[in-house]
Amino acid sequence: MTKYLELYERLRQDIIDRIYVPGDKLPSKRVMAADSGYSVITVEHAYELLAQEGYILPMEKSGYFVSFNEDNTFASARTVTRRYDKSERSVMGREVTSQDTDEEAFSFNIYAKTVRRVLSEYSEELMIKAPAAGSLKLREAIADYLVGNRRIRVTPEQIYIGAGAEYLYGLIVQALGREYIYGVESPSYNKISLVYEAEGVKLDMLPLTDDGIESKALWKSKATVLHITPYRSFPSGVTATAAKKREYVRWALDREGYIIEDDFESEFTPSRKPEETIFSLDTDDRVIYVNTFTRTIGPSVRIAYMVIPEGLMKCFEEKIGFYSCPVPVLEQYTVASLIENGDFVRHINRVRRHRR
Repeated sequence: MTKYLELYERLRQDIIDRIYVPGDKLPSKRVMAADSGYSVITVEHAYELLAQEGYILPMEKSGYFVSFNEDNTFASARTVTRRYDKSERSVMGREVTSQDTDEEAFSFNIYAKTVRRVLSEYSEELMIKAPAAGSLKLREAIADYLVGNRRIRVTPEQIYIGAGAEYLYGLIVQALGREYIYGVESPSYNKISLVYEAEGVKLDMLPLTDDGIESKALWKSKATVLHITPYRSFPSGVTATAAKKREYVRWALDREGYIIEDDFESEFTPSRKPEETIFSLDTDDRVIYVNTFTRTIGPSVRIAYMVIPEGLMKCFEEKIGFYSCPVPVLEQYTVASLIENGDFVRHINRVRRHRR
């Protein structure tokens, strides 16, 4: 772990443990550097990460102040409607800002070369039907990627492959049941509510503020399943703060409900570290994690995956285990190879550097 991440982790835990309480001023960068033995630039990077995730608030000419407060559930926040500007364009079913240029596209030459190599190495194996949850090769590659890059430690058996995130939303409804009310961010990507309505479930549209779903609306809602996009929700551009993410986890535990964490596009954060996932904060098997390769690799790669908490594995196996995996084995092996040989992570790191 790099030095600035070590310091970030230490200060983050100090804030969570209330060694630094809300409103406290952190030592200046120079004082922290002298006390901790790190360089000033290392301290600056650590403070930058804490500010990005909502743990501290930088005040011009005043310093850095602790803003994380788990107890302040009903703090006032500004309701938002839209943040993306008029320079948006459509990419892979969702609109993104003008920063998402052709320079961020995955290399066609690398993808084509990988396809040819997979065809050569695995030949007839590609003609064998994949298990219902997807090929073991891809699920193992995703599990390795998640633990190394997203701090999500799961087994391949917890991973389920599907033909796009929308397909997986439908499977989740079938597994959990249609008797639940599903809470959805408002505004949100319109296909999310359309899929749930097509599955016959009741929706409760919950207004977003500038740090996530409005607390009063969240706790007043009768929903017991919550679908959220904590990183850069579309079209508002809202990113949930660290305190809001923990509030979501408390809400799910209190309601004995579930959270569907739609982690679309978070790999492309310009931050110096991956975004903190709600799945990694959950200790009670209440969060289902969903992500897709259509954004990180390309729109024609209709592969998404969900990570099922251990406590729900039996339920999902019984309710949806009879479905055949709809993703061709060739595509699964190709994506697995891109992850295994490092091309996938190198692409993500290149885009993140470009955005910074």
